[in-house]
Amino acid sequence: MKALLTGFFACCFGISFTLAQNRTLLYDFTEIPQSLMVNPGAQAGYEWYAGIPLASGVGVHAGSSGVTVQDIFADDGLDINDKIRQRAVNGMDPSDEFSSTFQVELLSGGFRSRNHPENFYSFGIYTESDAIGYWLGDLAILAWEGNADQLGRRFDLSHLSARGEMLNVFHFGINREMNDRLTLGARGKIYSGIFDLRSTRNQGYFVTVEGQDNLLANTLDSDMRVQTSGLEGLRRKLEVEGVDETAELQNHILSRGFFGGDLGVGVDLGFTYQLGERLFLTGSLLDLGFMVHHSDVRNFSLEGRATSEGVQIILPDALEDPDQDFWQDFVDEIEALLPFEEDGKTYLAFRPTKLYASIRYNTGGKERPSEPCYCDYRTGGPPDSQPYTNAFGGQLFMINRPRGPQAALTAFYQRRVGNVLAFKATYTIDKFSATKLGLGMNLQAGPVEFYLLADNLLAYQNLADAHYASLLFGLNILSWGRN
Repeated sequence: MKALLTGFFACCFGISFTLAQNRTLLYDFTEIPQSLMVNPGAQAGYEWYAGIPLASGVGVHAGSSGVTVQDIFADDGLDINDKIRQRAVNGMDPSDEFSSTFQVELLSGGFRSRNHPENFYSFGIYTESDAIGYWLGDLAILAWEGNADQLGRRFDLSHLSARGEMLNVFHFGINREMNDRLTLGARGKIYSGIFDLRSTRNQGYFVTVEGQDNLLANTLDSDMRVQTSGLEGLRRKLEVEGVDETAELQNHILSRGFFGGDLGVGVDLGFTYQLGERLFLTGSLLDLGFMVHHSDVRNFSLEGRATSEGVQIILPDALEDPDQDFWQDFVDEIEALLPFEEDGKTYLAFRPTKLYASIRYNTGGKERPSEPCYCDYRTGGPPDSQPYTNAFGGQLFMINRPRGPQAALTAFYQRRVGNVLAFKATYTIDKFSATKLGLGMNLQAGPVEFYLLADNLLAYQNLADAHYASLLFGLNILSWGRN
């Protein structure tokens, strides 16, 4: 069991730290068209834009609220078993998590309506992979230390909670300037599921007490379920002898990601409201939707209650049948009391809904023109249409997770340098760190725009010892037109 737990760590860190849910730096960074993806009601001053396929909107994120890679795998002369026992098994609790997200745009673009210039339309396709797993808690202690010295302790089975998914998202949005103070936006989404795995609503316990007919009696009271979609078919394909595994994986992702698998629908909503001459309030609600998993579904359940005192051999009765398989009799008895079942039932899964909000105050430059225009501190447009060169404020982020909402608070400062450069600096407090410093840069050279956003900069000195890392970059072709 210790080897299994060590493997669990290797798997978590191997996945999480090679692969962003909270896009702190992108939110309200309106020089970047992809800011519409985190607030469809953001101010959009451009005439049109086109993202370079596979090079725009690329984001990677990984977080661990408990131990880091270095805590477990550092070559510091300490035994890895001791480090796992002290820093993980006895040092973490079930609220600690490992999470990772990967997102890349396959197609991205937007344009302003000629007949109704107050409307800006955006569209695209992106691939997203999101995974989160909570620390096993009691199950880790049971696996590491066993139950011999834990008489009477109830090991909580609900500590097993994890989910992961990969899907393509097809979207179309409209951004409308309602008047010179209010901008509203909405985005419709169709989800095409590639694979899904979740086990998040487990209940029950395992307990060992003194037995009556044997030394110990073990009781398992379980209501556990694992739901999967899109994995069983892939497993069968990869088990075929001589198969090209890379090609099969690519075909599986392409076929299911383009309406060949599970389907779902969702919506994004957002707004920007000008409270005063320089004060702006924004907000958005993302991925308010669900997926119906109906294809290539395989579920596993363990429900019921069973108490056993182990293999019991009663002499001299046992000598009457020397061929009796006592162990198999024991297994059959447990299975009868606590059935392990498989099924292919369709299941519904809600998307991890996200909430953003911010308040921003613009400073510097001259007063805002009296006539309506698509401008504040953005890089585009003629210089005299840019009344503000600085902005600062605060942001709130919340996301729905299996064990309740998670929140983050951010203070930010934005700076525009001429019509070429724009920067955004952030300081964030969340579950992963209280010292997260982020910096984003947007560079515009004619119609070509490049942006790079990196969060938790202090962690980049030693990523192996980081609790959180996030990187987002992209390349666009855009036109600001005439403001």
